[in-house]
Amino acid sequence: MSELIVTRHPALVELLQEWGIIEGEPKVIVHATPEEVTGRHVIGVLPLRLAALAASITEISLSLPVEMRGRELTLEELRQYAGEPRTYTVREVPR
Repeated sequence: MSELIVTRHPALVELLQEWGIIEGEPKVIVHATPEEVTGRHVIGVLPLRLAALAASITEISLSLPVEMRGRELTLEELRQYAGEPRTYTVREVPR
């Protein structure tokens, strides 16, 4: 299963490499499509409708102060504010 990283923060890729979660040059995108996530292990944040298509999704939660939201984060800031990785599987429940 191939990994896909969904983030707008290049420093997050560095942090994931530092933590040993990824190696080499992973595929990194800013916005995900159904075709890109289907059957893959995704690291990042996805809407639930896309997360249900992925094999699994790993989230690195960020506990950012309000004034830091919406701007580029440095590796040092991510080290400070990133939580532990948590991996989920999401499934759509038929109605």
